[in-house]
Amino acid sequence: MSETVSPPPKRSRRGLIIFAVVLLVLVALVVVHLLTLKKPARENAAIVVTVAQATLGSMPVTLSELGTVIPIATVTVLPQLSGYLTEVGYHEGQEVQKGQFLAQIDPRQYQISKQQAEATLAKDRALLAQARADLERYTQLNERKSIAQQTYADQQFLVQQDEAAVKVDLANIAQFDLDLAYCRITAPIAGKVGLRLVDPGNYVTASSTTGIVVITTVKPTTVQFTVPQDSLASIVQRLSTGAKLPVTAYSSDNSREIATGTLYAVSNQMATATGTVTLRATFANDDEALFPNEFVNVKLLVDTMQNAVLVPSAAVQSGAPGDFVYLVNPDSTVSVHKVKLGPSDGRNTVIESGLAAGNQVVTDGTDRLNDGAKIEPAHPKSAAAASGAAAAGPKAPAAASEAAPASSAAASPAAAASEAASS
Repeated sequence: MSETVSPPPKRSRRGLIIFAVVLLVLVALVVVHLLTLKKPARENAAIVVTVAQATLGSMPVTLSELGTVIPIATVTVLPQLSGYLTEVGYHEGQEVQKGQFLAQIDPRQYQISKQQAEATLAKDRALLAQARADLERYTQLNERKSIAQQTYADQQFLVQQDEAAVKVDLANIAQFDLDLAYCRITAPIAGKVGLRLVDPGNYVTASSTTGIVVITTVKPTTVQFTVPQDSLASIVQRLSTGAKLPVTAYSSDNSREIATGTLYAVSNQMATATGTVTLRATFANDDEALFPNEFVNVKLLVDTMQNAVLVPSAAVQSGAPGDFVYLVNPDSTVSVHKVKLGPSDGRNTVIESGLAAGNQVVTDGTDRLNDGAKIEPAHPKSAAAASGAAAAGPKAPAAASEAAPASSAAASPAAAASEAASS
């Protein structure tokens, strides 16, 4: 006898389905609630920065260029006649004065030639005296019509010929005197002699191009440099008023000041290839710190701006908006403020437009800022004090402590400015 299995009741299966649906609905509600739950907003902490106040002051307008030391005069002493060099009267590197003895060429052949010319002169003078005496007799005879007119005229011409011969002899003697003077070579200018180019005993000629020695004037000296054509107008304007523009020469690495002088000459032509004009400044160079043909850095003081708006150069930023500063607002926030820059001396920069004296700008910590960021000034200071602290370096504890966190920031001032401009 077989048993029949009865199916489960429909009521219990329906209850399980309803329970599962309810459970899924509850899970979905919990997930939706968790996803849509808003986290409580946190206020951004104020960024600690260093600020400085824009002030009024004077700013020198200078041009920095590369220059070359050009001596006032450089002379290669050449022999003006031929002969053996018998003596040298200078030491290499010696300071000589104009007219000082330098070298001697053997003068004996020129002395002999002069003696011959003097003998010829004596002969021609005797002939002239005889011709003049004959002319006096011929004059008396001609007055009495005792000689032919042609004889009298010929005697007059003979006297003139003898007079001309005497003048030629005198000129020859003067030439030999000049040759003897050329045998004794003297300094044509005052300056410093270089290394000896010809030793005694050598035969020198008037056609020599090497020379015997080179003399260079080192005291005073000049420095030649070029400036852009855009800067020429202000320089010429200042020179036309009679102003003496100071020029300072620095070493090639700009580490030390060498000498100070004044601008005295401007070239009369512009270099079309470079758009520059050549200027020359003079220096006393009493200590011979400027060496001929040396490269130096030159700073020309063109003018001095008075009552200019100054800010520390560290406050000036460049980015998408152009040149700008972070201006401190009364509500302790900053805003990107475009400015027009003027001259700078490295520590301070002139703001031609965009700021007024008394405005505060951020000088340290700008790499963490953006437009509208909230800040907390560390040590407000004037432009002069801020520049002094920057120059002090490690001795300024406040600036040093602020620089450390600033260096760890990832965003650059240009990126912050770009973000501010786009927002």
